[in-house]
Amino acid sequence: MIDAAIEALAKGEFILLYDFDNRERETDFAIRSDAVTPAHIRQMRKDGGGIIGTSIHPDAARQLGLPFASDIMWDLAIVEHTGDIPYDRSNRSSFSLWVNHRETYTGITDRDRALTANRIAEQVKRSFDGEENTFAAHFRTPGHMPIFRAAEGLLDVRRGQTELSITLAVMAGITPAVTICEMLDDETGLALSRRDAQEYARHHGLTFVEGREVLERWDRVRESATVNAGTPAAVSIHD
Repeated sequence: MIDAAIEALAKGEFILLYDFDNRERETDFAIRSDAVTPAHIRQMRKDGGGIIGTSIHPDAARQLGLPFASDIMWDLAIVEHTGDIPYDRSNRSSFSLWVNHRETYTGITDRDRALTANRIAEQVKRSFDGEENTFAAHFRTPGHMPIFRAAEGLLDVRRGQTELSITLAVMAGITPAVTICEMLDDETGLALSRRDAQEYARHHGLTFVEGREVLERWDRVRESATVNAGTPAAVSIHD
């Protein structure tokens, strides 16, 4: 399903992205952030129920001056340290800043969050186009849209939903900003099972893809790029 997932993401459609059996064992809604509409936000909050946030490429995060939240709060006694996360002892979480676009009102409505996601993608594209960093002029923090900063090295370093979604965006050739939301189970209060997420995908005509498929394709893409050009695969936005 990896080809169908890459194609759907490029078209601005939802995909359902499952990580790994030995990690969170969670399925996320994922959609390119420049295609998010209020209807997408509504579907994520009603049918997903987890945090609605936007993953961005580490190069963009660096250019836009968006640090990891744990680095900002390093002097606080409660800040997380490497080893604190039970499903990934070798990494910290990917949270950066929580933001609202300055044109929003409360920041929490479907319309406001869609606008914020769209404008984050716009800033990410500007960063890859080499344009001036104007992020602070357009956003304020704290806000209602968390930004997830993908790890340097992507899946070589960390294999969370943040890195999986950004890797898919890179392979799709789109702006590497992807809005995601975990799917939760109304009955158990836990993450929605893979089987139930697959059934949701079938019922709604969505592509379901697993982290192992993303990882396998990414390894092949990088091997091919190295053989053909002598360098690892890089971000190339062609849409």
